[in-house]
Amino acid sequence: MADAEKAPVEVTQPRAEESTPQTGTVTSKAGFWKASFVNDPNELGRDLLTKALEFDEAQLERDSIKVRKKLDFIVLPMMMTTYMLSFLDKQTLNYSNAYGLQADTHMKGNDYSWVASALYFGWLVGAYPWNIILQRYPVGKLLGCMLFVWGTVCMLQAAVFSFSGFFAIRFFLGMLEACISPAFVILSSMLWTREEQALRTSFWLSTNGVSSILGALLAYGSGHAVNLAVPNWKLIYLIVGALTFAWGFVILIYLPDGPHNAKMLTEYEQMIAVWRVSKNRMGIKHRAIVKYHIKEALLDGKTYLLLAMGVATGILNGGVANFASSLIKGFGFDALRTSLLQTPGGAFELIGCMAFGWVATKKNMLGATVIISSLPGIIGLIGLLTISIKHRYALVAMCWLQNVLGAPIILGWTLPGVNTAGHTKRTTVIGLFFCFYCAGNIIGPHLFLATEAPRYFTAIKGLLGTYCALIFFQAIYTPLCYFDNKARDKKGLHAERVEEELLEGFDDLTDKENKHFRYKV
Repeated sequence: MADAEKAPVEVTQPRAEESTPQTGTVTSKAGFWKASFVNDPNELGRDLLTKALEFDEAQLERDSIKVRKKLDFIVLPMMMTTYMLSFLDKQTLNYSNAYGLQADTHMKGNDYSWVASALYFGWLVGAYPWNIILQRYPVGKLLGCMLFVWGTVCMLQAAVFSFSGFFAIRFFLGMLEACISPAFVILSSMLWTREEQALRTSFWLSTNGVSSILGALLAYGSGHAVNLAVPNWKLIYLIVGALTFAWGFVILIYLPDGPHNAKMLTEYEQMIAVWRVSKNRMGIKHRAIVKYHIKEALLDGKTYLLLAMGVATGILNGGVANFASSLIKGFGFDALRTSLLQTPGGAFELIGCMAFGWVATKKNMLGATVIISSLPGIIGLIGLLTISIKHRYALVAMCWLQNVLGAPIILGWTLPGVNTAGHTKRTTVIGLFFCFYCAGNIIGPHLFLATEAPRYFTAIKGLLGTYCALIFFQAIYTPLCYFDNKARDKKGLHAERVEEELLEGFDDLTDKENKHFRYKV
């Protein structure tokens, strides 16, 4: 019983009266870093799951609640803060536009639209390579290191004086930030069950709303600063970049690479964390690149529906995120008032993401929630088309509704993570998804024609059509997954023992190979 007494939490005896197994997790700092880069996460996960299965299931269920709360209250806030800074970096262009950015950098015509697209050109170039890198190397360590570089590049935006310089720096910023979203989709799939992921991912993306509020207030405050050595719009980049750089230290030290090495969990709790996510039938993370997984991803019809939805949400995001300031300013408000009026939009996004994320946790409601959460944006666009310029505050309210777009975006991001098994296949689908999402973000700003300012009717109609396309593709994707599940259920495709199904998830099988896998609809 000596080993049992070393367990970090009080546990009952394992089955067959065996002593409490030790996980073998390296606890020294040097060993922790070495293990992160050398050990295969999937093999570590299999070992931890094997030991977990020696315990009584009722005990595992009780202890899993404590583990989930630790992840929710320690890891999730770190992810939320990181994503908030990521979105704030992107939104700095929108806020600085109200303070003379275009005049100071000599932009003309559609130059601003190209600068808005530059970040997504960079993201497009970096999207797939980053997914390969994230499969092979520790997620937390990569993100921590990238925050230092990304914060520095954000501050460098204050040092450019021309359209070409601004385009170049935004391009490199996009290449760096391309790792954030796929990293969090992967990390969410490793730390939470498929039933939990929609709400958790909605939480970290909902910080876009917090970012919109803080960014608008930051822009408003910067606009009041006088006698500065630099223009007001440059101050925004310097502040946000410095915050990002400082936050990098927190992520580098504390953000886990998966449940197998989460420093905030004891060795026994790491075992429980792996047992929890084993129900996803996906294992943790396999570093080897399996070529036939790539082929299966490219031949799977569901992949192309996901890519179509990625383009649609990208077009919507590219338009809304970069032209909210221009729309509101065009209704007859000055720069300071424009910044302040964008603040409520952040609250709409925050509440919308959390509310729809909660609805998506209900049985068979993930796909339906993507469709339902698109309706506020559609209503807002119709309002922007039909309401007279005389009712400018009503038009501003229609702009606020566009911020609810965050809900269908993040729920759409959840789909390739929860419905694609096989680590190389999932990496391929997620990588392609974000490439297409970036392409959409490049297209979106160019719907806003400079000659149509301030109402941009062509853009509004284009975004309205894009929402309809998103709903159409989702209405095909969800029934396909549903009927595939029903077909597997009718065939009685289950292992003789639950333990066999859980361990099978660590065999790196794709969703088509693993007949015990069920799609989330």
